Amino acid sequence: MEENQAAKKPHDAFFRWLFADTKHLRFLLEMAGKVNADVGEFLAAVNLDTLVRIPDSYSEVYETGDADLAFRVNVSTGAPVFVGILVEHKSGRDSGVFNQIARYMRSVMRRFDEGRLFDGLPTMAMIFYNGREDWNPLEVLEKGYPEYFRGMVLPFRCAFVNMSDIPDRDCLACEDATTGLGIAAMSHAYDKDAFLEVFGLFKPKLQKLPEDRLSCLLSKISLYLKEYLGDKVQEELDMAFKSIGQKYGFVSAGDVFRQRIADAEAKAQKLVAEKVAEERQKAEAERQKADERIAEERQKAEKSEAEKLNAARKMVQDKIISIENAMAYFGYSKEQILAK
Repeated sequence: MEENQAAKKPHDAFFRWLFADTKHLRFLLEMAGKVNADVGEFLAAVNLDTLVRIPDSYSEVYETGDADLAFRVNVSTGAPVFVGILVEHKSGRDSGVFNQIARYMRSVMRRFDEGRLFDGLPTMAMIFYNGREDWNPLEVLEKGYPEYFRGMVLPFRCAFVNMSDIPDRDCLACEDATTGLGIAAMSHAYDKDAFLEVFGLFKPKLQKLPEDRLSCLLSKISLYLKEYLGDKVQEELDMAFKSIGQKYGFVSAGDVFRQRIADAEAKAQKLVAEKVAEERQKAEAERQKADERIAEERQKAEKSEAEKLNAARKMVQDKIISIENAMAYFGYSKEQILAK
């Protein structure tokens, strides 16, 4: 059954995280060259010491997956030319894989030197597969073509590598424990027991890794395998990881994952509490301002009423004085005025 791989998957992100590093990719290519003759011949024609990643910003294709990785490498003859390597990861059958690679290759594998007869780079595309079912898209593609056209059907060289063909002994022999264990995890992505067995053999190497690198690696592998094997595998992985972590003071991958969730929840709760406190302070400040405005308006009103009352009293007093003055003018005494 064909599986559409257009949607981005966490396992693609793991592959990209691991092999975007040229050091890790070199180890992968060397292992792949032992199980795939086409890859082996290609490696003999190039100088891996000159391996350089081509940044994603060079791509004009926006629908590519998380695993598309492009590199440039010089040829082994020492001539001033180089070729391209395109690495793609698949965890299931994808009938559109060659069109996807062709679009990405045309977008990225170019030279911009002026005066060149052709600005494209000779490219070797490598499909790394770790699906549940057997699948070789190259065999399907070339089926029916005469022998003469084998290797010529595509506009680029292509090799298909089933990661389960890479033996555990090569993973264990890899001088970089991160790369070796990462490949072993993909090789045994559907077999929990097989992975736990090979993981136990990696322990001496893992114990030599710095704490931050080990925690990061175990956390990513734990999340990667969880997608394939389900939630229950998390507990067994934690127990296996803790056998290293407890002895050397490291936390397990599951602990790291859960701690991140707890930290995120605590941070969210803290932000909510801070927001509530901020809103409460704003409301209290607004209330105080409103009370001050009311008191100020009350004082203004009371002052205005007092001024009006005093003015009325003064007016009455002025009238009384005027009357008294007028009657006194006509010869009335104060007692007569009061009597009247």
